[in-house]
Amino acid sequence: MTTHSLSDKIAVIIGGTGGIGFAAGRALADLGASVVLTGRDAARTAKTVEGLPAGNHMAAYAEVADSASLRKLAADVQHHYGRVDILVNTSGFTRAIPHGDLDALDDDLIDELFAVNWRGQFAAIRAFAPALRASGAGLVVNVGSIAGRTGQGSNVAYCAAKAGLDVMAMSLGRALAPEIRVLNVSPGVVDTAFVPGRDSTFNERAAKTTPLRRIGHAEDVADAIVACATSLRFATGTTIVVDGGRQLG
Repeated sequence: MTTHSLSDKIAVIIGGTGGIGFAAGRALADLGASVVLTGRDAARTAKTVEGLPAGNHMAAYAEVADSASLRKLAADVQHHYGRVDILVNTSGFTRAIPHGDLDALDDDLIDELFAVNWRGQFAAIRAFAPALRASGAGLVVNVGSIAGRTGQGSNVAYCAAKAGLDVMAMSLGRALAPEIRVLNVSPGVVDTAFVPGRDSTFNERAAKTTPLRRIGHAEDVADAIVACATSLRFATGTTIVVDGGRQLG
């Protein structure tokens, strides 16, 4: 029988001050998990942690593009709690660039997009793998995007990086089993400030072209992350799409 209690679990949310990261942290905390929210601004991260349900939570600094920072984070969390059970990678970065404007997608921007949207996720998994393995039932959830499947997104490099997360789930789902499960949650358009320049007008247009006639909320993605930790315990190496059917159209 599946239990939805996470009262004995330690969950680390990379990018926990963002909309999806905080929603995931709150949802996991609601089920009793102790949650570590990470961010690049200490004051903002500490304030965000205050918004979680009561519990043994922690604010921590992490720079997703800096592997040394992630290794220090893993050591600090292990020292503080003595274990890690769940790692959720929600960090991301993008910039809207028309796919046909090849010159605008210069080498420096491509490197930054891959560092933040793919390499950082791999580096976080690498840093936390010993603790997750030691838990005996470790879980990694990466937040991807349907852009990795459709090739339609803020820019070509972002689409490619998100496709790389789908492949990473397959590769590491195989390589890290049975001690660690690796899953992706793949949203479509979500009502956050993630993509600069997207406003309510964009969201309204996107809702009209989505089969379920609305865009996603951060809580929709958080619910899928919770399902990975509770209901979907026989799943690994795959991507769960939470997009209201947007990829169908």
